[in-house]
Formats: sequence, C-alpha cells, structure tokens
Amino acid sequence: MTTIRILLVDDHAVVRSGLSKFLMVNKDLELVAEASDGAEAIQMAGLHKPDVILMDLMMPGVDGITATREIHQKYPQIRIIALTSFSEQNMVQGALQAGAFGYLQKNVTASELGNAIRSAYAGRMTLSPEAVQVLANAGAQPHIQGNELTEREQDVLKGMVDGLNNNEIAGKLVISLGTVKFHISNIFQKLGVDSRVEAVKMAIEQKMV
Repeated sequence: MTTIRILLVDDHAVVRSGLSKFLMVNKDLELVAEASDGAEAIQMAGLHKPDVILMDLMMPGVDGITATREIHQKYPQIRIIALTSFSEQNMVQGALQAGAFGYLQKNVTASELGNAIRSAYAGRMTLSPEAVQVLANAGAQPHIQGNELTEREQDVLKGMVDGLNNNEIAGKLVISLGTVKFHISNIFQKLGVDSRVEAVKMAIEQKMV
C-alpha cells in the first residue's frame, strides 16, 4: 500500500490536532510534520518533502498563498491543497494561481478530505462547491480562448475539469494515452497556460465546458 506523506499547516493548534487525529486513522496517510505559519511551512516542505500539504490561507506573518507560491516554485512535485474557512474570489483565485492543487472549506467531511488528499496525490484537482461557484461567477468575461479548441480538445478539457487523470481520459474517450497528451499540449498552448491547474481554472471561470 502506498503511504501518502502529509504536511499540515495551520496557525490554530486545535485545528492541527483535529486533523492529525483524522490522518492517524487512515493507514495510507502519514503526518510527517506540522507548521503554524507560512514561513515554517516553507522550511518544513524543504526538510520533509511531503507528497501533499494541507495549507491554511489566513495566517500571521507569511500567509498561505505566499507560502504556496514559494513551495510550488521550489518543489513543483508537492501537491498543495488550500484548506480554509474562506471562499472569497480573490482567495480562491490567488491560491490556484499560486499553484494550489485543490481548494476546500474546513467544513468538509473526513471522507471528503481523505478523497481530496488521495486525488491530489494521483494528480487530480478537488475544488469545493463554493470555490467552483466563485470561479464560475468570476467568469463573466466573454470566453474567447475556448472557441479555439476543437471538439475533441473540449472533451479532453472536460475530463480534466472532472478530475480524471490522463489514463482515465484515454479510457473514457477511447483514444491512446499519447493522443491525450497531444491534446493537452495543444490545450495549454491555445489557452496560454502552463499547467493542468491553470487550464481547469480557466475552463471553469470562462464556462468553456
């Protein structure tokens, strides 16, 4: 069984304690370190190289978005999930632009959080309904780039938005893995983005699928 190594970042000890208890009852999840602010999170990320980071956004000193951006730049292989009480547009967009691989409210159930951690580890995004709504509302601007996508590219993009990995998209569309990668490369180029997260964010914001 693969064990997913997790760094927990929150300035409230009670929240960290509750989350650590949840992680301990899941045999495939291992808490390797905790941090109480963004600066400590950056340090711990470099020290422990976790697979997934649960990142609070509102913290004194270095905030979660700043920490997310720095960790993502230094260690792009680490998946960061924003876990916060807030769903304001600037926070959702700020976290995803900084490199967060998911955005969840702290009122998620234990099973939802566990699934989000496993999805992030597998390369799939998880967004709370509130975050999806915020991104959709922010997409009032006309959708331009999406019109340039072919029908097949739109199918692939929809699979990405649905949280499918490349193998799952290939299976659903009955095409080869190489073809999926080719379409994703074209999608990135047409949308002017560099990552799956950015492509999904733009697709939701501009209602492309």
